[in-house]
Amino acid sequence: MTFAERMQAITYFMEAVSQWAIPALILLIILAAAYNRVPMYESFISGAKEGFGIAVMIIPYLVAIFFAIKIFIASGIFDDIKYGLTYVMSKIGMGAYTEALDLLPLAMTKPLTGSGARGIMLEIFNLHGPDSFLGKTASIMMGSSETTFYILTVYFGSVGVKKVRHTLIACLCADAAGMGTAVVLGYLMYHGR
Repeated sequence: MTFAERMQAITYFMEAVSQWAIPALILLIILAAAYNRVPMYESFISGAKEGFGIAVMIIPYLVAIFFAIKIFIASGIFDDIKYGLTYVMSKIGMGAYTEALDLLPLAMTKPLTGSGARGIMLEIFNLHGPDSFLGKTASIMMGSSETTFYILTVYFGSVGVKKVRHTLIACLCADAAGMGTAVVLGYLMYHGR
């Protein structure tokens, strides 16, 4: 068997495993519940009711987040910040690195919403191409940060936690570190290639 044939066999095996992973997990849960004599249908219905109640409870928070995002995008604040930073970077001798400022809308949107950040990433792909420096760096940014405000809203809001100051600061520091690292890695791996 050649190397290519072995790789193809491994690929087929991994595809079969990935197709059956979730159905097998669901079947395992059902079998474990049946073994422990858990009333499955009633448990499912009560869980669905609880999930619906939590969804209704966090809708106002989600509406507020999406409203704030739309206001920021429509106001043109991202462009103003980009032009200001371009000016400052040019004055301190970092004018060669201003190309990464096109990623600023993505960096500022990602902590708020994943779908909005994905839309901005696709816009970067359309403008610059997915294989460009900006396209690849945007992909790294998407994977190196989290939707902090959305996660805090959903999870803390669902359990009624109102004071999130330390968690918020820690999460935003982690997001900033992830975004900064993504830009550095983008310059190291993809810039000028």
